[in-house]
Amino acid sequence: QVQLVESGGGLVQAGGSLRLSCAASGSIFGPNAMGWYRQAPGKQRELVAQIFSGGSTNYADSVKGRFTISRDNAKNTVYLQMNSLRPDDTAAYYCNFLRIIASEQYWGQGTQVTVSS
Repeated sequence: QVQLVESGGGLVQAGGSLRLSCAASGSIFGPNAMGWYRQAPGKQRELVAQIFSGGSTNYADSVKGRFTISRDNAKNTVYLQMNSLRPDDTAAYYCNFLRIIASEQYWGQGTQVTVSS
């Protein structure tokens, strides 16, 4: 089992910045990926950014150049630095842990990000 605890959401004006953090604990071993997904009301959950234990990253096209994902393996923590936020970034953001070999995944409880225009 893996437990994920998120922090850092909130309300910000368009053009502003927020930093999300997600600390993982439990059975963290083997090749894995940690990432952030988001879900806006009435929409499907979508991948925002993902970082693998080897360091490679994936980003949604809509956030490229504005968001940066990073991880501190010593702290088992992943960060999402969000700059130039737009109202359409408003959503609940969920941390995700994927154990690649077993295809297991775990979710955080979600943190709300609201961007006002």
